[in-house]
Amino acid sequence: MATGGVERLRRRADYLRVQAAERRVALPGLLLQAAPGEAGCRRVGFTASRKVGNAVARNRARRRLKALAGEMLPLHAVCGHDYVLVARQATPAREFQALRRDLESALRKLKLWQPAAPAGPAAEPGEGSAA
Repeated sequence: MATGGVERLRRRADYLRVQAAERRVALPGLLLQAAPGEAGCRRVGFTASRKVGNAVARNRARRRLKALAGEMLPLHAVCGHDYVLVARQATPAREFQALRRDLESALRKLKLWQPAAPAGPAAEPGEGSAA
């Protein structure tokens, strides 16, 4: 299942490979880990340990990270890498805008940020149809 145009990491071995790459940035709202992956493909995984809180808090943290990844990674993350977003204690309660800034900052620090492609010109209504 894809999260906003980004494939999901499913196997434990993939998580361990990303962790072993030792490319990570810790910020108040999240920890981002990254490793080279399949060419032309962005994959993402999510994790929240018991340090985050009880099951309700961990699930909320993961849902927020999934929404964040679905919104930002397809536009700004470099292709050909695997990413793991790790929830921190502040993740469930942190403002979503602050989480966005954290993810952007983490991608920039790892030099994996790319500016969003400009949107093409919108077609005028009725344009291209024979009338």
